[in-house]
Amino acid sequence: MDQDIGYRTQSLPSTLNAPASVTTYLVCQNTLLQTGVRYILKGTRFVVADDGLSDGESPELVLLCDSPPQGAAVETIKQLKEQYPSARVVALSDNVDPWTVRELCTAGLDGLCPTGMPQAAVLAALELVMLGEMFLPISVSLAMLEQASSPGAPMMAAANDPAGLPAKFSDRETQILRLLTTGASNKLIARDLGVAEATVKVHVKAILRKAKAANRTQAAMWATQHFGLQADAGYAKVVG
Repeated sequence: MDQDIGYRTQSLPSTLNAPASVTTYLVCQNTLLQTGVRYILKGTRFVVADDGLSDGESPELVLLCDSPPQGAAVETIKQLKEQYPSARVVALSDNVDPWTVRELCTAGLDGLCPTGMPQAAVLAALELVMLGEMFLPISVSLAMLEQASSPGAPMMAAANDPAGLPAKFSDRETQILRLLTTGASNKLIARDLGVAEATVKVHVKAILRKAKAANRTQAAMWATQHFGLQADAGYAKVVG
């Protein structure tokens, strides 16, 4: 069965300016899985660095093919983001526990592709990630939404941060955070709050900085975890 693709609606840059090739680095100890990934990418613009990366060279895409324990995976992603700040990081894994995925995304993961995805779906997901979007299978996204709304879901991070995270954000930023969890665009947020779209953009940049999020999707996920804001699945777009 083909893997559904889920993503939040957002304006994407034109693919006309996309580079002819994408330097791709594999983090994979499993020889069989590595061979399969290379086969999937063969003949595409995702060019695998066969002998690793030369001095001074940085990958544009890093594929994590191994499935280390959650803590180790989080640290690996953080290290990759520090070492290659401009690279996109995608995990190929069947570990789709919603809280694990949430932690990985907070650490900087840009996408998750289950190993059972068809080749065409994997390539489409990687293209979406290279356009600056976060990719998660729709089944994972829905599971995360259900977890966030469950009675046992963490509502606030006060226990982990005695200073209280809400104090970091102004009332307006909190309003925008709530709307971000619904997948609302800047234009829609501006209309709902009765402010200029440029003002929303300024607030979003401040929110990303304070939440240490790389993009809007990560900020929305951070909000559902730390503020108990519940995302609206109605804004998720599904492509079969």
